[in-house]
Amino acid sequence: MKVFGPEPEGKRKHTPVIEAPAKVKKGEWFDVKVVVGKDIAHPNTKEHWIQFISLWADNFIVGRATLEPEVAASEVTFKVRLEKDAVLTAQAYCNLHGLWHSEEVKVEVEE
Repeated sequence: MKVFGPEPEGKRKHTPVIEAPAKVKKGEWFDVKVVVGKDIAHPNTKEHWIQFISLWADNFIVGRATLEPEVAASEVTFKVRLEKDAVLTAQAYCNLHGLWHSEEVKVEVEE
């Protein structure tokens, strides 16, 4: 995992965490939740907030959500459909501390 920014408390506030099922049915929609600040809440002020959260499946972007300070929480749920096994990763961008990457989450696709 690549991490840009302060350590170690900063890592817990900024690293996106992916919540997704380990197995899904081919071609069926499922939810993938990405939360920033799961262990320690990330600030959400005009001075310090998460500007965007993006979700990737292997090497392509699934989606990206732009967040506004004070009115949007630092978590997003994406509706996803896969045709084959994939490794999900997420990115979050903090206006003060830059880009942060999640751990990889493998999703197995069943027929």
